[in-house]
Amino acid sequence: MNVLDGAIDTTATTMVWAMSAIVKNPRVMQKLQNEIRSCVGRKARVDESDITKMTYLKMVVKESIRLYPHVSFLIGRECVSHCQIGGYDILPGTKIMINSWGIGRDPRTWKESPTEFRPERFENIQFDFGGNHFEMIPFGGGRRACPGYNLAISTIEFMIASLLYSFNWNTPDGAKNEDLDMQGAGNKSIRRAKPLCLVPSKYNWQD
Repeated sequence: MNVLDGAIDTTATTMVWAMSAIVKNPRVMQKLQNEIRSCVGRKARVDESDITKMTYLKMVVKESIRLYPHVSFLIGRECVSHCQIGGYDILPGTKIMINSWGIGRDPRTWKESPTEFRPERFENIQFDFGGNHFEMIPFGGGRRACPGYNLAISTIEFMIASLLYSFNWNTPDGAKNEDLDMQGAGNKSIRRAKPLCLVPSKYNWQD
């Protein structure tokens, strides 16, 4: 269950939030589809080698994970020896909880519209998911970082590229994409309060 919960559920949750954010922002979706379809060309499907050329896709994934991390708090830690951090004494046995959701939205770090979905912010920010950058740490860091983060990111990038290459996406019943409800439900894994429902229309790559 730990493997299933840690590997499958979190990736699926991240995918749902990423598609929600993309569809809610038509400008981002159009720009991303243009990049994906330009890189893939006149082929029936996306190949893994195509992903390496999609710089905007990688920015979109980073921005989605920044705003909507797969868990609100990282797995708890326990201090094993006395230390000082920021002038505070941390005693042995102290439980440490890291608020991944709060770090990703901290206005002291993300000064320009921290709650707005703006993938372009990563054009000027050097960041990787390996735990070396503390602007956001959705997969933790150090020796106890998530061992599957590379696979997770690769899977998410490939799935988003495939979905946006093969289909155009809209909200149902004639509603505006911009009005998509982004309310979350508090839980160990941050889920949408309402299931995501989208209407696909097939993209003809041969045109």
